Amino acid sequence: QVQLVESGGGLVQAGGSLRLSCAASARTYSSAAMGWFRQGPGKEREFVAAINRSGGGTAYADFVKGRFTISRDNAKNLVTLQMNSLKPEDTAVYYCAAGPLVATMSRGRVDYWGQGTQVTVSS
Repeated sequence: QVQLVESGGGLVQAGGSLRLSCAASARTYSSAAMGWFRQGPGKEREFVAAINRSGGGTAYADFVKGRFTISRDNAKNLVTLQMNSLKPEDTAVYYCAAGPLVATMSRGRVDYWGQGTQVTVSS
């Protein structure tokens, strides 16, 4: 059974930074692409970023490119999302996700979801 546990959410001011982490089971971490989605108030869930098993391939949504960075620490089975220059419109619940490929995850294909962590950006 896949286990994905997010942490690192919180309240920050616009322009600030947060670092989200997703602890994954060893099987999931080694066998699937990992990524992040978010769902803001009154909005649909949307793709944010993804990284492949080796860490050599990434994908980002246009609205976060240049501000967010996804990375992974394979020794710790940990995926992180460094979020800089945060905007109020980044306010959302951020979900860790596991899927077969970065390419398909960027189009919404997800096999497993974490429980989510709240990110709130104040103006």
